[in-house]
Amino acid sequence: MSGSRVCLGVMVGAHGVRGLVKVKPFTEVPEDVAAYGPVSDKAGRRSWTLEVAGRGKGVVLVRVQGVKDRDAAQALHGTELYVAREALPAPEEAETFYHADLIGLRVEDEAGRDLGRVAAVENYGAGDFIEVEGAAGRAGRGGARTRLLPFTRQVVPLVDLAGGRLVVVPPEEV
Repeated sequence: MSGSRVCLGVMVGAHGVRGLVKVKPFTEVPEDVAAYGPVSDKAGRRSWTLEVAGRGKGVVLVRVQGVKDRDAAQALHGTELYVAREALPAPEEAETFYHADLIGLRVEDEAGRDLGRVAAVENYGAGDFIEVEGAAGRAGRGGARTRLLPFTRQVVPLVDLAGGRLVVVPPEEV
C-alpha cells in the first residue's frame, strides 16, 4: 500500500473564538485523529499538526497549528484530514482491516469469477458493507454498476490482502 493515504476525519467547523476546530473523526478512538503525526488536506498541499483539546458530541476539539481565531478555524470547514497509510500501526487483531486496505481489491466468487472491485466500505449503523463496483446492481459513482454486500464472514469468507482480492458468497447464494 505504499503511497496510499487514509482519511482520519473531517473538519466540521469552529468551536469558540480562539481557533479550536471541531473534527468529525473516522478513527476507532476519536482522539487518534491527532495520533499519527501531521495531517494534510486531500490534495496534499496543506498540512497541519493537531493537538486534541477536548471532545464534543460526535466530534473532537483540536488545536490546529497556525489557526488562532474563529475565522481561520471556520475557513477549514469541510477539509478532510489525511495521513500516509504507513503512519498507521498494523491492525492488532486477526481479521481486522483498515477500510483503506480493502478499497481497490478485486472481488471474486468462490469459483474465481471476477465480480468487480471494492469501491468503498460503508457503515449505515447496522455493520459494515462493501460497495462492489463493476458488479450487477444499481448505477453508482460515475455511472458504474455497484452492489452493496454485507462485510461479514458468511458473505466474505476470505480477505487476501497479499493477493489483492476478496472472495465473496453473495447473499442469494448463502
